[in-house]
Amino acid sequence: MNTQYNIELIPYENMETILPLVIALNDNKIEYAILKERLNSMLLMGGYQCIGVYDKKELIPICGIWVLNKLYSGKHIEPDNVFVKPEYRNHGIGQMMMEWLLTYAKQIGCNGLEVNCYITNLKGKKFWEKQGFDPIGHHLIMKLA
Repeated sequence: MNTQYNIELIPYENMETILPLVIALNDNKIEYAILKERLNSMLLMGGYQCIGVYDKKELIPICGIWVLNKLYSGKHIEPDNVFVKPEYRNHGIGQMMMEWLLTYAKQIGCNGLEVNCYITNLKGKKFWEKQGFDPIGHHLIMKLA
């Protein structure tokens, strides 16, 4: 693994730097202004953070994290909007983020982690299962607009 990679929580004041990667994650289907508005609302709600890995000063992958507490699972971290720039994939960066997340989850008293993965994202499903996640149900959505 390249030792020049640095992983850290992105400060709220720098959180907008994740938006170009979120746009790429969503295949340019959501406009920057809409994502910025949504991000601002998420930050106001609390419980949302994002980790970034940097190659020198370049943000190369992101992993949003929600710190949640649910009746069925207790306090846990939910990784969200995980994206690695294509040229950095298969370099162990996803594993590096997972190790960081597990350590962080333990530090803040979480019982575990929970993730949603799109049905069509077979590589993502394989990655999460390799990390020890077990599929237990379906994530369903109903759009109103």
